[in-house]
Amino acid sequence: MRWVDLKESLSDFWFEFRREKTGIAGLALLIFWIVVAVSAPYVTEPNIPDKWKTIWIENPKVVPPTWSSIFSGVSEAPHEVIYPEELQKYVQSTTRGLIIDIPYNMKYDVPPQDIVLMNISGKADGRLRPSLTLKIVRPDGKEITLLSGVKIKGTTTIQVARDSGVRKTVINWVKGETGIQLDPSKELQLVTSIDTMRVLFAQISPDMLEYPKALQGEYHIVFEIKTPGNTSVDLSNAKLILPGRTYGYLGTDDKGRDLFAGIVWGSRVSLTIGVATAVLTVLVGIFYGVAAAYFGGWTDEIMMRFQEFMASIPTLPILILLGTYFGGHIQLWQIVLLLTVFGWVGVARVARSMAYQIKEQTYVEAAIALGAGSGRIIFKHMMPQLLPYAFAQMALSVPGAVLAEASLSFLGLGDPTQVTWGQILHDAQNANAAVNGYWWWVIPPGLAIALVAFTFVLLGTALDRILNPRLRRL
Repeated sequence: MRWVDLKESLSDFWFEFRREKTGIAGLALLIFWIVVAVSAPYVTEPNIPDKWKTIWIENPKVVPPTWSSIFSGVSEAPHEVIYPEELQKYVQSTTRGLIIDIPYNMKYDVPPQDIVLMNISGKADGRLRPSLTLKIVRPDGKEITLLSGVKIKGTTTIQVARDSGVRKTVINWVKGETGIQLDPSKELQLVTSIDTMRVLFAQISPDMLEYPKALQGEYHIVFEIKTPGNTSVDLSNAKLILPGRTYGYLGTDDKGRDLFAGIVWGSRVSLTIGVATAVLTVLVGIFYGVAAAYFGGWTDEIMMRFQEFMASIPTLPILILLGTYFGGHIQLWQIVLLLTVFGWVGVARVARSMAYQIKEQTYVEAAIALGAGSGRIIFKHMMPQLLPYAFAQMALSVPGAVLAEASLSFLGLGDPTQVTWGQILHDAQNANAAVNGYWWWVIPPGLAIALVAFTFVLLGTALDRILNPRLRRL
């Protein structure tokens, strides 16, 4: 085909395609998913697939996205991290050591989950070690000493909310400020159940231990570090983390992993699996169907019986058995191969019926009369006539491949080295996310799978209408 003819054909195709509103919508969605997949290392982090296997210690666990307050009507503190460079701005040297005075504007209905100071390195002098005291200065002028004289041994992390000693300190401070008396059994119960941060950041009232109401304003988180003798501390890697009640665009799971990063990286796997499987499936099916029609006779009969046998095999149970055989996990290339092996049968039958009509065309008979080989006739004269059907079928085959991969991953048989939407749903199922109301862990990956499938359904339907003369609108 000459370039002029190809250019004219593409121009005619684009003219027809622009008239299909569903096709334009599908093309826009496809461009969106391609941009998401390509930009994954830049909008998140380049090492997400490796990082996804670990627990994200710095992030809060199972918290909703920051925008969820729009629907709940309750503003919850987002996740905040003060990194070493910024932390140095709040460090003051004294004759006895260091003071880190960090202001915190608490403008939310619900305060952070915790106060965590990570990676403080201390250097001892014999038996002498640096020690740390933590105080909270409230907007009402009240000051609470939560920790006192904590020894810094090597690289130390200070975590406040989970410390039972801190909880007892907070309860005693509330008793002193309000004058309330607590039954010993009730106080013991509170030591294990109170939300330390909610009480610390609450208005002073007799019922603040059980029904804390946030006191908004500027707080000061003060760390006093004493360095007796020749002891010293290194804050070059230290950072302060205020684990939020909300996180990012899509929240976190039970390992603190950013679900937005998982959704973005999952688009790469879905597009790769879907497109690769669809292309291979359609090419194999068309070649098989055309070959059966061209050779005819007993060859056609045997090939069609084999096609019917393959069509009768339940695909998903076989994939599950094969996944177990492969050690409980199937790698991406194995998923593509298996989906191709079981997915070509439907395409082959349609291609065979179309190829029987093409076989009777004059140019095919002329090629046979001129002594053209079987391979040349099949690949040069017959298969190109099926390309319009092939393109439409490729687009329509992608959703099935995406759903098959997601199903395998959901069952725990997917590739553990990749981040996929099916694996996110698998983890959510194991954590009973739906039962516990963790909607942000279930709905986004489910919607992503549905939206990718919808994208290619729109494209496939539009292509079928354009390239299949029988479906063209008058």
